[in-house]
Amino acid sequence: MTSNDTLERLAQVIESRKGADPDASYVARLFHKGLDAILKKVGEEATETVMAAKDGDPKKIVYEVADLWFHSMVALAAFDLRPADVLAELERREGLSGLQEFAQRSQRKEGAQ
Repeated sequence: MTSNDTLERLAQVIESRKGADPDASYVARLFHKGLDAILKKVGEEATETVMAAKDGDPKKIVYEVADLWFHSMVALAAFDLRPADVLAELERREGLSGLQEFAQRSQRKEGAQ
């Protein structure tokens, strides 16, 4: 079993919660509340991840990153995106230095204006 399998299985569960009973599922409740509620949770989890990293406790960091990834996946699902879309973008960047990737991103933004 690979990480991609785990992410894909989780994405399927998240997708299955769209339109489900918000009283029976936390994810269904997030979808029912709407995009602002989903994005608020992503922001909260990002903050908690930063705080855990500042504390330096590896177990807390892993726990909070797991929450951040999960809520990010809910946000992806809200836009009908999957983990595979993010993995494809990471693969596209593989082998590029951060500076090269940043330069390419800047060029794309300038071209779009």
